Amino acid sequence: MKYRKFGKTGWSVSEISLGTWQVGGGWGKPFDAKLANRIIHAAIDRGINFIDTADVYGGGLSESAVGKAVKESPERIYVATKCGRQIQPHVSEGYTTDKLRAFVEASLKNTGLDTIDLIQLHCPPTPVYGRDEIFGLFEKLKEEGKISAMGVSVETVDEALAAMKYEIVSSIQVIFNMFRLKPSETLFAHPDIDRFGIIARVPLASGLLTGKLTSDTVFSKEDHRQFNRQGEAFDKGETFSGVDYQKGLRAVEELKEIFQGKEPLAAWAIRWVLMFPLVSTVIPGASKIDQVHSNVKASNLPEISAKEMEAVKNIYDKYFKADIHHLW
Repeated sequence: MKYRKFGKTGWSVSEISLGTWQVGGGWGKPFDAKLANRIIHAAIDRGINFIDTADVYGGGLSESAVGKAVKESPERIYVATKCGRQIQPHVSEGYTTDKLRAFVEASLKNTGLDTIDLIQLHCPPTPVYGRDEIFGLFEKLKEEGKISAMGVSVETVDEALAAMKYEIVSSIQVIFNMFRLKPSETLFAHPDIDRFGIIARVPLASGLLTGKLTSDTVFSKEDHRQFNRQGEAFDKGETFSGVDYQKGLRAVEELKEIFQGKEPLAAWAIRWVLMFPLVSTVIPGASKIDQVHSNVKASNLPEISAKEMEAVKNIYDKYFKADIHHLW
């Protein structure tokens, strides 16, 4: 495993880490505590030292699984969780310092940890990024020792830029993959970006970039890839990175022509994200132990050539740029 600087925190984090949305259930599969524990330990055993979760993943079950595994491990593992999505309706007015403090307290209880390494606002409504009192709360929580650092998980580049003005903000979590290039052209160009840890989420575009999905793939009705394609439940950019599913399948076939060989497309998709040195860590999920092993292997793939990187960009421009570039 290779490690990268995590912005101004001074942490050194595994460049491939673990996202635990699947671990908490909610993709059409019930939560399995024993499997979750094995997956997290498999990640730690492979050198992963950064685990991302959220209070809404499995209604706290993911946080509990992460906390249990971390406490069982002798290694130094950084735990990142998120808060705010429990607020319904999910509007700026619902965000209060009392509610957010209560969410942090609940996450501490769920994980069983004394301090949360990184607490992140979980894709709040855009106006929240202009509310000083919200960010001031996390300054207080840091002073109280309940959190070590604070970050934001954003939907749009503009939201990331708005959050960066607050000194308490140490990290930005953003969707970044072969089908979502905008952060590399805008956010990564900010003159102060190296002061922030960059967490790249949805690196496989909800499974599209595994190359295993087809027009005949059937998703469970509880799977967001079935019920949220048009943003019926939350921002549609979280599902298949917001791209049209059929266009995505056609683009994947062209990517397979570029990345031929023994390694699966998923590994090259993760390796592609790591080609950007400003990315601190990429957080693919895993619902099976062998997926953890496959994800980690991507770190050892050779560099992607300039010609191949340009070919990926051309596919993005051909299929997606006109549809999604202006949205996120």
